[in-house]
Amino acid sequence: MPPVDVEWTSVIGLANRTLTTPALIDFVGKYESMLPEDVCAYIRNIHRRNELRNNRLLAQLEEAVVAMNRLGITPIMLKGTSTLATAPEERRGVRIMSDLDIIVMPDEAKMAIAALCAIGYDIDYQTPAESQRWHVELSRSQDVGTIDLQQAAPGPAYLYQSIGQALNHCVIAPLGSGRVYIPTPVYRALTLIIHDQFQDYGYWLGDLDLRHLVELRDLNDSAEGLDWEKLASLVSGELMKNAVETQLVALSGLLGVDIPQTMRSRLIPRLQFMRQLMQARFPSTRLLFLAMTALDLGNYRNAANGAWQAAAHPRRSWSLPKVDTLQFLLKAAVAVRTGKV
Repeated sequence: MPPVDVEWTSVIGLANRTLTTPALIDFVGKYESMLPEDVCAYIRNIHRRNELRNNRLLAQLEEAVVAMNRLGITPIMLKGTSTLATAPEERRGVRIMSDLDIIVMPDEAKMAIAALCAIGYDIDYQTPAESQRWHVELSRSQDVGTIDLQQAAPGPAYLYQSIGQALNHCVIAPLGSGRVYIPTPVYRALTLIIHDQFQDYGYWLGDLDLRHLVELRDLNDSAEGLDWEKLASLVSGELMKNAVETQLVALSGLLGVDIPQTMRSRLIPRLQFMRQLMQARFPSTRLLFLAMTALDLGNYRNAANGAWQAAAHPRRSWSLPKVDTLQFLLKAAVAVRTGKV
């Protein structure tokens, strides 16, 4: 039920900040008679505009996919792009998207770029050749979003060592007149979590990405649902386990998703969730709570360097982070980042 005596301007402000305003359409549909008229009108307007934008993104995606298909490339839909490709028409306006994330195989990258440039795309940015993680951003003036072309799932490669290639967790599906690979719900959930916790440094900074929590909830509520045992089987190492379970504790605590007790009862994930809530309510505590990175510093080095190296240098695994790492985290902790609280 809607809380009593709500300051709706603040609620809408927080929804705008977390990019979740269109998702409130379900709340409006259920409790319209109990909500202020201007609140309902605003949410409906934002949802309608986002639906129009996502319809344009879907048409843009289909055109790009067909162009790549002509060269024998079947791309993998990543993160929100897989949601856009599979969402029923009536649910297409719920999620705000900034770009189209697409994976192609490393030996297909040049052909994929050529296919997109042939239909009018320009390269806005391409990572240097020596970069550990390759991606290219492409855009056209007539489109509402860019294409982010990648060669691998988000986050550090060592987190996927026990999971295998993304294609092992995909099924082929039609997209308009094209064809794509769609990751399974469990793999989509895992890549969303890894993206938030490691590629966006949310685990180290104590950030909450409410938009992605809503998407995880919707994945669990979908016809296929989420197989929690399968998700647990894909998680290896203490660092990844702590990060995934932190997200699941938040999913249960904030959105009421029924998560197995064994996946939301351990101490470090629960402490991390308490930190997230404290930082959201009192942003001035963000720098203070950076000290919690020490909880997983050894686990991080074990995962990044390999267990054999940690065994050879057991004391090193608990040494302080490098100076440039601390400087990066301090700067990121006080930065205003879209969609994060």
